[in-house]
Formats: sequence, structure tokens, C-alpha cells
Amino acid sequence: MNSELLVPLLIVAPIVAATLPIALGLWFDRTGWSVAAITTSGLFVAAAYLAGVVFTAGKQRHELGGYSREFGIELVADQFSMLIVLLVTAVALGVLAYTRRGGPRGNTFYTAYLLLTGGLLGISLTGDVFNLFVFLEITSLATYALVASGDGPEAAVAALKYLILGTVAASMYLIGVAFVLMATGTLNMVELATAIPDGDPTLIRAGFAFMIVGFATKVAQWPLHTWQPSAYNRAPDGVTPLIAALVSTASAYAFGRLIVTVFGVDYLSAMPRASAVIVTIGCVSVLAGTVLAVIQRDVKRMLAYSSVSQFGLVIAAYGVVIAGHSETAFIGAAIHLVGHGLLKAGLFLTAGLIAVSYDARTVDEYAGLSKDRPVAAAAMAVLLLALVGVPPGVGFVGKWYIALGAVQSELWPVAAVIFLSTMLTLAYAARLLEKMYFTPSAPVDRSHAPGTSGAAATDGGTGPGRETGAITAAFRGRGSPEAVSTGMLAVVVVAAIGAVVLGFAGGTVAELLDPFLTEVFN
Repeated sequence: MNSELLVPLLIVAPIVAATLPIALGLWFDRTGWSVAAITTSGLFVAAAYLAGVVFTAGKQRHELGGYSREFGIELVADQFSMLIVLLVTAVALGVLAYTRRGGPRGNTFYTAYLLLTGGLLGISLTGDVFNLFVFLEITSLATYALVASGDGPEAAVAALKYLILGTVAASMYLIGVAFVLMATGTLNMVELATAIPDGDPTLIRAGFAFMIVGFATKVAQWPLHTWQPSAYNRAPDGVTPLIAALVSTASAYAFGRLIVTVFGVDYLSAMPRASAVIVTIGCVSVLAGTVLAVIQRDVKRMLAYSSVSQFGLVIAAYGVVIAGHSETAFIGAAIHLVGHGLLKAGLFLTAGLIAVSYDARTVDEYAGLSKDRPVAAAAMAVLLLALVGVPPGVGFVGKWYIALGAVQSELWPVAAVIFLSTMLTLAYAARLLEKMYFTPSAPVDRSHAPGTSGAAATDGGTGPGRETGAITAAFRGRGSPEAVSTGMLAVVVVAAIGAVVLGFAGGTVAELLDPFLTEVFN
């Protein structure tokens, strides 16, 4: 098998396959899931094979149309990008185990699903800063449609808010690309790395500033985060795990790629206040996100604000990389990106499963969950503890490397923020664990539940017709367990096991990234 050809095929295959559910839907009903399952299975196998080649033989490049990278578009699979490619294909395949029974259903949904997957893989593999903009927009358009597929006007409003802020973010990034192009005359990432040190410093600094604003919005950094809680909460339960695990993760990866590959750590460390600005954005987001998560009553909103905090940690790590030339902090950022993607996919899948089978969406409604739904409660507990950073969960490994890099670089405030955010994360995680394991089921007032009008009926959520008011434990105990399939349970169990297994893989990831680190830091 030609591994070089796999690089473009990973992007082209899901985009082309996205046309099939609608086309086949002219003759057959509900073909979308089968098309998506076959496509994502093939993508995962191809990604695993390509990862094996990259991690053993080195990076793989493909020049589209045979044009050299100075004039054409180049796709690159290296050690850093393949971590994200594996995450994207694994999560895209795993979420399908939920949507098979839990929904949403419909051929148009799976068209958007595959289009989103193709856009995310494009972000991961592109070697061109303008092409990165194109794939960011493909991803965003698919995400807007998926969020809007929720039931009720709240989903449409959340999608509209996301569209407005996403468009502003993309425009900021594109303006930054224009400034950099004016200063260097090229768009290829490798060529830019060579040309930027000799380019007009004013244009380059302006371009980098615009890119920071664009990615701060895409990655949902405070105070530009407002689209994320609404989008996560109002999207159908089968959609939230996909966008929560992958969309901002891909944007955070792209920002890291620009820092280490395009601008370069040496150049940015000499740029006045560049590292300070990035560290500040990240640290403020870490604290703001955790504080906002602590006060939430709705589980999906709590997890959404948690993502603001966790991505802030990655952005702060990038600042440490610039300030201290810290390879350790970069390893931590890479591990945390992958680990957080897995954790949020598992947590939102479990939250959706519980909403279907236990009729619970708020923290108070999780009372007695461990007795009535022991497998779901156990998976949720393992994932929450890993999110907090309890060893051997993957959350601990990422935080440890970032904190160690901060200490080595003598950026003590970053280490302090990591410790404080861990305590705050423990606060909201412990509140949920206490409800599940130590609070008996009791009548709960559901009149406040956001799910009364925001969830999609097709995914097991409750639409506008949901009863409000008090509900007895006996009624909730019956729930709808028949709405949960073996696949839905299996995928959350696999996510929980994966969170622990990856916790032992920190050293392995560092070794796999070593060729990439040698290239960009030396």
C-alpha cells in the first residue's frame, strides 16, 4: 500500500462519501448510518496503518497535482498530526455506536457527520495556512448544521451564535494569513518557517495577533467562549460528543502547529509579549472555565465550561513552550489534547446515555444513579476522575508534563493555576460523584431543567412536550432502559478503559514525538 497516497485519501474519502447518504436516500431510507460506519471504519484502519508508517519511517508528504510546495498545496502526516488523526477517526467511529440507537437519524445528519470528519482530517494534515482556513470553514459549516439539528428554537439560536462568532474568528485568521503572505510571499508552512525571520516584522506581528484572536475564539477561550456552552448543551446528545471531543481540539492543534512549525519558537520568543499574551489567555480561561463549571446545575453545561478550562490549559502550555523553549510543556499539550478529546467524548456519550435511560440531565437528577445504572455510573466516575487528574488517568499525565515544563521554565503562576484548577475541577466532579453514589433517589423538581425544550427527540432527549414539576423516584427508576443498546454501553466502557490505559502511555507518546520535537526545537 502506498502510504503517501493515504494522506489525501483520508481527507477525500469522507468528503466524497458525504454525498452518498443523500444520493442513496432517493431510493432507500436510513442508509446514512451504514455509509458512515463503513467510511469511518475504513478511515480508522487507514489512519492506524499510516500512523505505523509515520512513527517508524518518518513523516509522509503529498504534493497535490504534482506541484512543488512553493506553488501548490502540500499535505503532511508527521508524528504530531497523526495523534490528532487517530483521535478523529477513533471518536468518529465510536460515536456511531451511540447514534445507531440513540440518534439523531436521517441521511442529512450523516452527510454533515462525514463532512465534519473530512474537515477535521484536513485541518490535521494540511501543510498550507490558507488550506487550513478552507478546512476550518468546512468543519465549521458542518458543525453549525449539526448543532441546529437539535429540537426547538434554542438549538437554532445556539447554532446562529456559533455561526456569528465562528465567522468572526475565521475572518480574523484569514486577515492574519493575508498579512503573513504580504510579508513573505508564500503560504506553505515549511516555506513560511524559512521566510518569516527575514520578513517585515510589523506585518508578521500583526498577522500573528489576528491569528491569536481567531484561534482564541475557535478554541473557546474566555471571554470569547460564549458560543461553546450553548452549542454543546443544545446540540442533540449524539452530536455533542463529536463536536466536544474534536472541533475545538482540531483548532487547538492548528494553533500549536502555527507556533512550532510556521512562526517557530525562536522567533516568537523574541517577539515582545507574545508568550505573555498567550499564557495570560490560557490561564484566565483555565480559572474562568472551572469557576463557571462549578456553579452549573445542568451536566452538559458543566462539561462545556470544563472544556473552556481544559483548552485554556493547552493554550497556556503553548505559552510556556514559547517562553521557555520547553519540549516538556509541548509533550504535555499534545497528550492533553488527545486525552481531553477522549475524556469529553466519553463523558458526553455517558451523559446522553443517562438522559435516555434514566431521564436525568441535571446534577440533582443523578441521585441514585449508581444503583439503577451501575455501568453508566462507573464509566462516568472513571472519566471524571481522569478529568480531575487522578493517577493513572490520562488527565494526570498531560497536566504533569505541562506543570513540569512550567516549573522548568520558572513560570510559577502557570503551575499554581494548574493546581488551583485541579482543586476546582475536583469540586464539580465530586459533586456529581456524591449524587451518583451517596445520595439516594428522591423526588426531584425538574421544572428548571434546560432539557425541557432543547434536546432532540430523535436522540432520546426530551422535546417541548416533556413533563415538568416533581417526578418520583419510582417513575424515574423505570426510565427507558430499552432505549440503550449494547453498543451504547460498550462505547462508554471503552472510553473509560482508554482513559486509564492512555494514562500509562505518557512516556510512549513522548518517544513517538521525539523526531518531531528534534526537528522543531533544534
